[in-house]
Amino acid sequence: MSTSTIHVLGGSQTDFAVNWHRDGKGFDALVGTVVGQALATTDIAPSEIGVIHVGNAFGQLFTGQGQLGGMPATVIPELWGVPSGRHEAACASGSMALQAAMADLESGRYDCALVIGAELEKTVPGDVAAGYLGAAAWVGHEARDTKFVWPTMFAELADEYDRRYGLDDTYLRAISELNIANARTNPLAQTRNWTFTPDSFGTDDTANPPVAGRLRRQDCSQMTDGAAAVVLAADRFLARRSDIRPDGRAVISGWGHRTAGLPLAQKIRAAADDPYVFPHVRRTMLDALGRAGLPDIDAVDGVEVHDCFSMSEYMAIDHLGITGPGESWKAVAGGDITRDGRIPVNPGGGLIGGGHPVGATGVRMVLDAFKQVTGQAGAYQVPGARRFATLNIGGSATTAASFIVESRTNRS
Repeated sequence: MSTSTIHVLGGSQTDFAVNWHRDGKGFDALVGTVVGQALATTDIAPSEIGVIHVGNAFGQLFTGQGQLGGMPATVIPELWGVPSGRHEAACASGSMALQAAMADLESGRYDCALVIGAELEKTVPGDVAAGYLGAAAWVGHEARDTKFVWPTMFAELADEYDRRYGLDDTYLRAISELNIANARTNPLAQTRNWTFTPDSFGTDDTANPPVAGRLRRQDCSQMTDGAAAVVLAADRFLARRSDIRPDGRAVISGWGHRTAGLPLAQKIRAAADDPYVFPHVRRTMLDALGRAGLPDIDAVDGVEVHDCFSMSEYMAIDHLGITGPGESWKAVAGGDITRDGRIPVNPGGGLIGGGHPVGATGVRMVLDAFKQVTGQAGAYQVPGARRFATLNIGGSATTAASFIVESRTNRS
């Protein structure tokens, strides 16, 4: 159990539909915007921030810019001198920044932390971008014969599920369709105004072209620019800021973090005799639930999961424990994961519908969980939500991270 309570005071997210590069803007504008909004929303002054943690995966590849820990002070002079650093774990970079900030607060080094996740991916053509993202695989050892590393890898994961349990692709399409439908009500979602037809989620090669293996275009999240930021605080900080209302904040009551080797094939071989394809992902979720004092996933009111592909959400469903191993289709077919279902999954659209600026995703998940449990999610609010979980993965589930975010107050 944590030695100190970690409070989420709020935060902000940029509009994931915006192409910052096309608008002639870079990391300075992106970080300046999201930090300014986060501080304004939480009513926290820059002078109250003790430490900053930045999640970013591919800054140098897409923009040539590294040393992103220095960007907050570059664009907000009042943050000059505040300790800051960057964290990288592919798509789980934002979650690593969050965990480092929690550790800083729990240790007593600092009382208030600003956590930023940021990524710019639209600086290059799509095939070049896909190649850059491949740096999160074992470069030179896997997926060497394709430009589209991650569709290929998650198509291989789908094939593994098919070998183990059987897999009807209909349920992959249904996951994509649900997440894109959920995104319609999210004012910051990348696809909220995109046009789709029923054929967009079928097997028509024109309306939903194949990308890799059994995965088609709508099975894939898109290249996205964007950032998210949250402010975390320890009890010591709240003792000084008694004006911060309890009903406007949440706590991170549990967390999990496990790391496996880079290659997908190595992970699959290692779990050949396990009921779960990724036992370390299952243990990540069990760690988070256990630290929060919860018996199982049914104790939460919803989950933000890592649907970089429909197949990654399909994997997440059984690894969370919503179904037994290999039975994720039951939750899809039975409506368990809809916004009004047994355990809503990605009510704001997830990555496929909402967008996936890689380094920002883990932070965005926790921000959306915070919004849900404080009743601030607007049109995609899960009624009565008081406890939400997240499951964020990096690479072929090389890094897995989970948080439990909950309200400690009663809402009418």
